[in-house]
Amino acid sequence: MELFNIKNLDLASKKVFIRCDFNVPMDQFGNISDDRRIRSAIATIHHCLDLNCAVILASHLGRPKGEFEEKYSLAPVARRLNQLLKRDVIVAKDVVGEDAMQKAKDLKEGEILLLENLRFEAGETKNNPELSEKLASMAEFYINDAFGVSHRAHSSVEGITHFFDDEHKAAGYLLQKEIQFFGKLIQKPVRPFAAIVGGSKVSGKLEALVNLLPRVDKILIGGGMAFTFLKQMGYDVQASLVEDDLLEDAGRIMEEAKKLGVKFYLPVDVIAADKFAEDAVSKIVTSQEIPKDWMGLDIGPATVRLYREALNDVQTILWNGPMGVYEIEKFARGSNKIAHFVADSYATTVVGGGDTADLVQRINLDEEMTFISTGGGASLELLEGKMLPGVLPLVQDED
Repeated sequence: MELFNIKNLDLASKKVFIRCDFNVPMDQFGNISDDRRIRSAIATIHHCLDLNCAVILASHLGRPKGEFEEKYSLAPVARRLNQLLKRDVIVAKDVVGEDAMQKAKDLKEGEILLLENLRFEAGETKNNPELSEKLASMAEFYINDAFGVSHRAHSSVEGITHFFDDEHKAAGYLLQKEIQFFGKLIQKPVRPFAAIVGGSKVSGKLEALVNLLPRVDKILIGGGMAFTFLKQMGYDVQASLVEDDLLEDAGRIMEEAKKLGVKFYLPVDVIAADKFAEDAVSKIVTSQEIPKDWMGLDIGPATVRLYREALNDVQTILWNGPMGVYEIEKFARGSNKIAHFVADSYATTVVGGGDTADLVQRINLDEEMTFISTGGGASLELLEGKMLPGVLPLVQDED
């Protein structure tokens, strides 16, 4: 899949609208705790500045309800951009209001304007055509560099592309890289290829699992979703998280794996606890022996060893979803140990955004991975074989 490339646009001294993904985590004092997504956009912004463009940056942050909320303001992002770009960043007080429209109109070559949080406009998440048109009217070119939201049909992601012809829109460097990487991973992985799939629910990963089965050699399941599979196998998982309506689907996935010769691994032991809390009483038990009314909240040490053995000979590892409740220290050990092993392996290692990226970052292993995606939901939808609404308008027709 070839996307319209930013390098092929005639951008010199033009006004460019770049949709970025600055949806970064903040601490309780409003400071950015991880600026990976901001740093990931710098290459595309620099490309435009080097061509003397007037650059308009747009992003959302958090989930405001379609109106201004101080805690979701992009002011901290502007300060961080200022430091990274070593240039002044003009900040608009709104998105398509009087202030933003005037500042966009007055923007000179080499200047940068950051619009306020796109989701302060109720029409953004509804893909409102009027909002798309107003955003498009600010610039002569549109660049999508926001992989993390490209699975959303929103005004600034999908709607806006209808107001630019093929010579005036393209994918930025980050979006290109993400799409190429996942394309290669799905089409031509170096084998053996293993997928580690975790997280709390099967429902969020069901289609991805179905799509991955014909492509991988091994699947290792962890996190809360493992208990749906274990229950389907007849284990009494007590109070562990189970999606009863997906038991049959879980059974079908295991049957399909067997048919395709894909090795399918489930936890042989777990860290069980009497409640979901930091002060819970916990102990290591086999997957068959979870105490009455207790729940499994992490994979156990025998499972860690088993999974390490299974990953020993693989050449490509895709990891999406933690192995346990990693936010609580006593249930993070399984995820942390797997992370260290994946980081130390000689395989190509791909971490699929969201919680897994956060987990790897927390234990300072992000530099050890081959590739960390900036989008959890978007990377999952790519693995499900879906075409992302924000990417589709940027795909070049094959002659």
